[in-house]
Amino acid sequence: MPIRFYNTLTRREEEFVPLAEGRAGVYCCGPTVYAAPHIGNLRTFFFADTLRRFLEFRGLQVRFVMNLTDVDDKTIRGALRDGVKLDAYTQPFIDSLFRDFDRLGIRHADAHPRATHYVPQMVDIIRRLEKRGMAYEADGSVYFDISEFPGYGKLSKVDVSAGRRGERVAADEYDRDDVRDFVLWKGAKPEDEQVGAVWDTPWGPGRPGWHIECSAMAMDELGETFDIHLGGVDLVFPHHEDEIAQSEGATGKPFVRYWLHGEFLLLEGDKMAKSTGNIFNLQDLVERGVKPSAIRYLFLTAHYRSKLNFTFAALESANEAVRRIRGTRTRLRGHPEARDPDPADEPVLHPLADEVLAGFTGAMDADLNTSVALSELHRLASGVNQRLETLGAKPISSAEKQAALDAFERIDGVFGFLALAEREAEVDGDLAAWVEERIAARQAARKSRDFATADAIRAELSARGVTVEDTAQGARWSVTG
Repeated sequence: MPIRFYNTLTRREEEFVPLAEGRAGVYCCGPTVYAAPHIGNLRTFFFADTLRRFLEFRGLQVRFVMNLTDVDDKTIRGALRDGVKLDAYTQPFIDSLFRDFDRLGIRHADAHPRATHYVPQMVDIIRRLEKRGMAYEADGSVYFDISEFPGYGKLSKVDVSAGRRGERVAADEYDRDDVRDFVLWKGAKPEDEQVGAVWDTPWGPGRPGWHIECSAMAMDELGETFDIHLGGVDLVFPHHEDEIAQSEGATGKPFVRYWLHGEFLLLEGDKMAKSTGNIFNLQDLVERGVKPSAIRYLFLTAHYRSKLNFTFAALESANEAVRRIRGTRTRLRGHPEARDPDPADEPVLHPLADEVLAGFTGAMDADLNTSVALSELHRLASGVNQRLETLGAKPISSAEKQAALDAFERIDGVFGFLALAEREAEVDGDLAAWVEERIAARQAARKSRDFATADAIRAELSARGVTVEDTAQGARWSVTG
């Protein structure tokens, strides 16, 4: 059965046929690094991680690229507010992003290009657009003339007739019905110079508009035409629509063959957004005792094109599901297989593992239907539990045991929550033992009035994300990150 994806460009599910046999080029619109990512952002990046893992599961060699938008209206405003240069402002948020990726088991991309490193490529695209009559200078900036690109609106189905030649928009983000010529290059302003966000170009000093950044990074990393571009559904217009226009306008070639978009994450029924403050970031959740493995599981329970309501009750259920599945696999791992099973006994787990893997693959082939694929993993766990409970009748052979363990391993190579749960268990145990030892040493230092050592130990604990509270009943500690 072939892999099929719902292509936003055509509004239908299509068979995925990569440009190069056995290879796939994938670009994901990464974050604007002006704040720590919230859990809604991380759902999109988890979706990208799942897609990449599944393509590899299906035997494809994947080149996966996720950009970092480190120059735009938001990052410049933030740097101005904090009185620092642009790179000093954005770097902590980049570090925070990668910490969250590691905590959530999201693999880093093969390349994480930063917009500020690709300005020459952006200038080249704009010059090509000028030569083809699709870009013009006005008010010290350069704009894309949407009237010169007949295909404008083909991704978002936006009403192009709502825009008129000569109307321009210079903001990086704007309303969904704001169909106007968009900015490619912005003439320098004093605030840009103040934070070090100015480059010299044929049009004078200035900085790029948001949309041109992704076109330059994507084409430089993956070529002028590549397989898959994905991101959140909120990027369809204007960002992805403008990417298509400027990329295809410059090259005369199709830009992307399959466009995939993930839906919003809701928080207790409401849209999650930094602008409204209705957000949680991963650190918030960890401080509440939420395990990242439960978050990964919860994300899998809804199709990426469906809204997912993020609630603490759902997280509790997800955590319990992870615990049960991991417990089943642990039981099977620890079970001693029979040395000489009866040749007349037909193995139960071999056919079950084959059926589950086939069901899992079929569900994921159907536009990454993770919720159905997840039910196959539950079917495997249920079958293994039943098998372990009927050992007296049919002992488990080493081959039968390995078949089931291999099925767990292959599925979790895509889902990733079991590996994350194993890591969490190791960290929990190791960290707890270390913390208790350090607290005991701190208490001993305090008792002997060696406060310098006690303070040093507290600082050591803090560096590992451990907060210590001294109470009448003794020291209490918690992990805060």
